[in-house]
Amino acid sequence: MTESSLKRRGLMFVLSSPSGAGKTTITRALLDDNADAIISISATTRQRRAGEVHGQDYYFVDMAEFNEMVAKGDMLEHAKVFGNYYGTPRGPVEEALEAGKDIIFDIDWQGTQQLAEIARDDLVTVFVLPPSSEELERRLNNRARDTREKQEDISGRMAKAADEMSHYSEYDYVLINKDVESTIKNAQMILDAERMRRRRQKGLSDMVRGMMNGL
Repeated sequence: MTESSLKRRGLMFVLSSPSGAGKTTITRALLDDNADAIISISATTRQRRAGEVHGQDYYFVDMAEFNEMVAKGDMLEHAKVFGNYYGTPRGPVEEALEAGKDIIFDIDWQGTQQLAEIARDDLVTVFVLPPSSEELERRLNNRARDTREKQEDISGRMAKAADEMSHYSEYDYVLINKDVESTIKNAQMILDAERMRRRRQKGLSDMVRGMMNGL
């Protein structure tokens, strides 16, 4: 066996943060820069927004279908967020991992905990922090002007941020998003390093034994 015949198992790359800290921007950049990375598409019970496409942005399901998927074990993780349910369908993720694709998750700490319970070896977790609470509030206010989000929604997200940030120590890596371009570069370095972990190199032991026998 030669190096060219090695195959790599994909990984699950989780990005979590309080709303407004920048994980969605980082996620999009990683997807643009990595041809072998795909986004995990969640199932959700929330209403579809204008322009959203079923199977591309989310799998839009009703509560009965969502509960059935959970009962059958067809969800890797699921959680209630801001009054709606979200979850990760199992099948597409397992197929991608076997094909050597990396899957990027934009999920909260609850979903991350559930993934860690059932797939820790495939999991890499990154928590994104804002540089300060003042900066987080500023970013949320700027976003609200663009999306016409209500002030009470911003207040709710700020209140929830403290609880979300309390889980930072459960993650493998923590990035402080002071400058988004630098944070994207650091996230890419983490992804590159994790791809090279020994356990993800399929056939490596056979390759090494072959080399040793040839000496």
